[in-house]
Amino acid sequence: MRVITGRAKGRRLFAPSSNKIRPALDKVKESIFNILFDVNGLDVLDIFAGTGSVGIEAISRGAHHATFIENMPIAIKAIEKNLSICGFAGDASIIALPMNLAIKKLSKKEGKFDLVFVDPPYLKNLVNITLRLLSESGILKKDSIIVVEHHPKEPIEDDTGLVLSDYRKYGQTLVSFLNIKKPDLS
Repeated sequence: MRVITGRAKGRRLFAPSSNKIRPALDKVKESIFNILFDVNGLDVLDIFAGTGSVGIEAISRGAHHATFIENMPIAIKAIEKNLSICGFAGDASIIALPMNLAIKKLSKKEGKFDLVFVDPPYLKNLVNITLRLLSESGILKKDSIIVVEHHPKEPIEDDTGLVLSDYRKYGQTLVSFLNIKKPDLS
């Protein structure tokens, strides 16, 4: 696992030996950023961050700041180590809480996010719960992009408050791109 391009291009990232952490594959990560194209200056939220590789890739490519949500101590240490390896500690913050409490905490702050990555453990029914909380939280901008890495057997539901704009399949990984639903003016 490495940083693909940008300021920290080629840096190897640390991934602890644990079956509870599933880092984004370089191929999937590269595809996501090729589709997004430009993340320069964006405020990024990485939920279920694991090793932090996706948020770190965003910083490397010019994102303004990345906030990582993770509650497993082994993963939090991996994120801290990887931020240090890349020299990005000043460009990031970590919220060491479960996803629902972290989103609630963020909803009480002023900042909003341009880009959100959601990569929950597969087949744990966390995808749609997370998306509903996000859409209700007030932490998204009107043109925010939400990128979800999930198992195909856990599809995005219609009642999340978000709309699917694109998706790609990579083996047992589905990457869905969502936006905020525009109000129906008819």
